[in-house]
Amino acid sequence: MSSTQQLLLGEGAGGSAPVYIEEVFSTYLYTGNSPSTNTIVNGIDLSTKGGLVWCKQRDSAGSNSAWDTARGVKNLLIPNQTAANLNIPVTYPAYPDYGLQSFNSNGFTLGKNWEGENAGSASMVSWTFRKQPKFFDIVTFTTNGSPNPNTGNISHNLGSTPGCVMVKSTSASQDWKVYHIGTEGGGLFAINRFLQLNDTGTPQASTNWINVSSTTISFPGGALDSSVDYVAYLFAHDAGGFGLAGTDNVISCGSFTSDGSGGCSVTLGYEPQWVIYKNITSTEVWRSADVMRGWSQTQLRILNANSTAAEGNVDNNPSYLSPTATGFQSLTPGYFTPSEKFVYIACRRGPMKVPTLGTTVFEPQLYTGSGGTDQTVTGPTDAFQYDSVIQKGRSVDLSSYSGYGTWISKLQKMSTVAGGDSRFMGPAITNAETSGSITNYTNIGFTVGGGSSLNFSGTPYVNYWLRRAPSFFDVVCYTGGIGTPRVLDHNLATPPELVITKKRNAAGEDWVVNYNNGSSIIGGYLNNTTAFANSATAPSTDITSLTSTTYTLNTSNGRVNGAFNYVAYLFATCAGVSKVGSYSGNTGVTVVVPCGFTAGVRFVLIKRTDSTGDWYVWDSARGIIPGNDPYLLLNSTAAEVTGTDYVDTYAAGFEVTSTAPADLNATGGTYIFLAIA
Repeated sequence: MSSTQQLLLGEGAGGSAPVYIEEVFSTYLYTGNSPSTNTIVNGIDLSTKGGLVWCKQRDSAGSNSAWDTARGVKNLLIPNQTAANLNIPVTYPAYPDYGLQSFNSNGFTLGKNWEGENAGSASMVSWTFRKQPKFFDIVTFTTNGSPNPNTGNISHNLGSTPGCVMVKSTSASQDWKVYHIGTEGGGLFAINRFLQLNDTGTPQASTNWINVSSTTISFPGGALDSSVDYVAYLFAHDAGGFGLAGTDNVISCGSFTSDGSGGCSVTLGYEPQWVIYKNITSTEVWRSADVMRGWSQTQLRILNANSTAAEGNVDNNPSYLSPTATGFQSLTPGYFTPSEKFVYIACRRGPMKVPTLGTTVFEPQLYTGSGGTDQTVTGPTDAFQYDSVIQKGRSVDLSSYSGYGTWISKLQKMSTVAGGDSRFMGPAITNAETSGSITNYTNIGFTVGGGSSLNFSGTPYVNYWLRRAPSFFDVVCYTGGIGTPRVLDHNLATPPELVITKKRNAAGEDWVVNYNNGSSIIGGYLNNTTAFANSATAPSTDITSLTSTTYTLNTSNGRVNGAFNYVAYLFATCAGVSKVGSYSGNTGVTVVVPCGFTAGVRFVLIKRTDSTGDWYVWDSARGIIPGNDPYLLLNSTAAEVTGTDYVDTYAAGFEVTSTAPADLNATGGTYIFLAIA
């Protein structure tokens, strides 16, 4: 069987099923509920595959806690301490229901709180690493009892030479020793230097303390204490092994040196979702950041692996460390001390797998405002971790209120703490990005403040939850004013067909829309009804090239490439999931628009391009049925319109009815649309 045939059948290049980052790594936010049990569903199979769960309390001081399948349930190690392994029910027989209780096929279950992993009502985070070749492995071993104890060769299943190994004694109180390929230039030099995870020190010298290969690790005589039990966590480095072809990297153990202004620009070849880094020139803490807690162009929420400190926050400064489509950076004036060296471990953002069901990447959802009290709105299922939300009131005109409707993404800023500062803009207006009362975002929901214009008592609202995924949807945040033409990276893995761009930090700027019909790019605006034009001054000239990895801005105007911050939302056609396309109208006749679906549409956005026309929105949560269907206008603050029958769904797509107005169906009219199954 050829490699092409294997890929078509969903097999990796080696004949095995392909593996994706979303199957082996998860950052999950949750609220502790001790003394009750707390089952975390993050989609990671720990019961059959094995792995590590690392937990940390965020909102107040508390130790890090590490639980792994090699040592078994209820066995605790503390990364910020030297303490030996604690088997809770053995050492404390009266407390069998404390600590991590089970490793499950889709996550794990916590019992009563012991070391901050399930503190009652506390804001918590867990990072889960599943065992998988070329990603992560766990080994346990015991040193011999000779005067110069050694271990011999300890076999591992990483399938590549590890880039980082964290070693901890489980039977004795000792420091965590860390091998990292980035110390002293990496490679063979690194085996003579080790860091300590539980402190802030620089690399320490130790003659050949560890040997690493693609099949074994070993500790020569004297490197470790005699007759002591150990556990080692092995992290791969740029080893491939993932994606359809089995060649994509998902984890990197690298180093960088800050520039003279304290900035950095690190290329990974992918967008990261989690990073842990350590200054090895100076005495500094181990810092970790992740997108779920808040790692964006204007936010950096930090936890320390070597301390009990609560989560720290660096807000509203794009100079600080932020992810990019191909790595991470710190713009000058920088976040780091100038000209110092750092080591890091970074994990790729998911999902990597092209979706096959619309329900895994999009969900329309209704809720009703509660008035003066905060309300928690739960959206998609646990397995659907959203990246962006469009929110809109349905029954009232919100033009007099700051809530008018919002579009927000994690790469802009979604606060994950109560009372935090989230940033959003309204598709119907030209305002700059503003703070809102929607806070405490989690994997599957958010809290909207009492009295907010998105929480009026008894008022119905609709949310459109979107997940970034290859071939479907992506978000790009960037700073403009840098070169013309300007090439921007994206992770859509296919040429974008619909690009919606908005200036974030200045008012009075339109939402720019570019539509790619395969042969040309036309442009218009999301916040008004104007026709799309092809003149030199129109948005049609703003984007000149769209590829599977980049798109090019061929202008330095303020619409998309002035000296400002921008956000761009990218959509594409994904077989069976989404369709970006166009149709021609036919007055008085029903227009059938096939999308390649099998169960109809759940969302339709339509705009006339050859003449003026609103941006009409239908969704299955409010109803797309034979007969009357309510619609909203994305470019308007007005309430939804009921009592009309302009769009119906059918198995392969949707229909524009014969009674639809010229905005939707006029002979000679051209219309673009985004449909989601």
